[in-house]
Amino acid sequence: MLWELRTHGMEINPGLRDHIDRRLNFALSRFGSRVTKATVSLTDNNGPKGGVNKSCQIVVRLRGLGDVIADVVDTEWEVSVDRATTRIGHNVGRELERKREFGREAIREY
Repeated sequence: MLWELRTHGMEINPGLRDHIDRRLNFALSRFGSRVTKATVSLTDNNGPKGGVNKSCQIVVRLRGLGDVIADVVDTEWEVSVDRATTRIGHNVGRELERKREFGREAIREY
């Protein structure tokens, strides 16, 4: 799966990059070729002040369906990434289920 990492005003260590890669593959690999691209954006909203300010947004492009988004803010990068990847896995699954249900309804009408 092709994914892109964008950071805003910060540098990422290789350990966090590997963590993101593992979590994305775990959350999205079951959807196979339906996922064309994922973009992970990390932003430290308050800078070095601390607090609940570490934002992780994941945008997944689905073949034929458009984008699905998950956005999480937490105090730690790993926790923010973990929650966002879990959420994007659920959101993509729900979107694909909607598409499948909509397709069944369209077939039943004929």
